[in-house]
Amino acid sequence: MVGAVQLAFRNPMSAASYASECELLTACRRRDIRAFEQLYQNHGPRLKSIAYHILGNRQDAEDAVQETFLKFYRTIAGFEGHSSVGTWLCRIVINVCYDMSRKRQREGSGREEPLEERLAKGDQVALRVMLEDALRRVQLRQRMVFLLFEVEGLRHSEIASILEIPEGTSKAWLFEAKKELKRLLEATR
Repeated sequence: MVGAVQLAFRNPMSAASYASECELLTACRRRDIRAFEQLYQNHGPRLKSIAYHILGNRQDAEDAVQETFLKFYRTIAGFEGHSSVGTWLCRIVINVCYDMSRKRQREGSGREEPLEERLAKGDQVALRVMLEDALRRVQLRQRMVFLLFEVEGLRHSEIASILEIPEGTSKAWLFEAKKELKRLLEATR
């Protein structure tokens, strides 16, 4: 069954259209491959972006998104609808990324290039590399709020739901992330 889900994501079928998220979820519960495909098209890019910013590697990010949709496929029956499906998928991808990061640390095999090697690839990307490096040094919980708010454009209420924190905490962590990011970037000048 899992192979069918992977096949659907690699070989897009004619897209079905669902009038609401409720209809889409109902179709997913029936194991309608077109519904999963639409869900992937709707949420895949955001999930890849989140995964990339956590893991720092595009291949790992794609693997994390694939694992996210497999987990979604396996657990759709348990989704109670207390949040939007997008919020639920974000929570899953974040957990998958944390699991991958912990596994990578245990194995001691980080794929990320050292800062010096990335800077040597060209001056055009130097600023981006410095920003990414500084962002990686911001505390994880604050970095997550920063990425979800500034990069993904989510509202604090959505972030609070995804990270299972109060909305005020989301706002405070964003403030702290920006403050720390500014400090780190000024220190590299």
